[in-house]
Amino acid sequence: MKEVNVMNHAATNNAVVCTGVEKSFGQGETRTQVLRQLDLSIEMGGLAMLVGPSGCGKTTLISVITGLLDLTAGTVEVLGKRPHEMAPRDQILFRRENIGFVFQQFNLLPALTAAENVAVPLFVAGWERREAVEKASELLNVLGLGDRTRSLPSQLSGGQQQRVAIARAVIHEPRLIVCDEPTSALDAKAGMKVMELLSEVSVRPDRAVIVVTHDSRVFEFADTIAHMEDGRITHVEQSQGSRVALAAH
Repeated sequence: MKEVNVMNHAATNNAVVCTGVEKSFGQGETRTQVLRQLDLSIEMGGLAMLVGPSGCGKTTLISVITGLLDLTAGTVEVLGKRPHEMAPRDQILFRRENIGFVFQQFNLLPALTAAENVAVPLFVAGWERREAVEKASELLNVLGLGDRTRSLPSQLSGGQQQRVAIARAVIHEPRLIVCDEPTSALDAKAGMKVMELLSEVSVRPDRAVIVVTHDSRVFEFADTIAHMEDGRITHVEQSQGSRVALAAH
């Protein structure tokens, strides 16, 4: 990978642009600043990783980008919009329609089957139940889980649960997919498979994927790697075309 500027003002196809972003928690003497004048741009059509030591602000940053946390200062543009300037209801609708989440702990609903878990975003969007579950089952088949569509999460391995979580994140075809430590609970083989699936299913010209990770084993799947330290982006590396070749093996 080669190092590039933290901000690429010439880019015209940005999924995310953070400018002077700050985030603090608490007040007065207990106030803690987590993000400090942070600048970052992430282009459409690729997989970007956020890496850095624990406590450097990675999870806070993706929570701010997705609107799960408010800003203290600065601006965040997501898909050409500023969600933090929207009314709360509009912000929720924007997030529901445009952003998919893959959480570290999967967050699957234990009483629902794999297909029903995947179909949840479609249920929320008003799909008829049978059609939603049918589409979810088709996607699970693509991900190699065609024989587990009726299994409960407790009947699935960690790797299988993670594939269900990925399917749930992409079923409604969001333009931005955000993953928080998607391989942390997996062994090396399962972790590589999950990243291959994310690349195959999610990386398209009209989408962007952000992955927070400590797992250096999966860096090869990144188009860009943004390094964080003490609440700032210190530098960004950009792939020179090796990711696709490596992911294909």
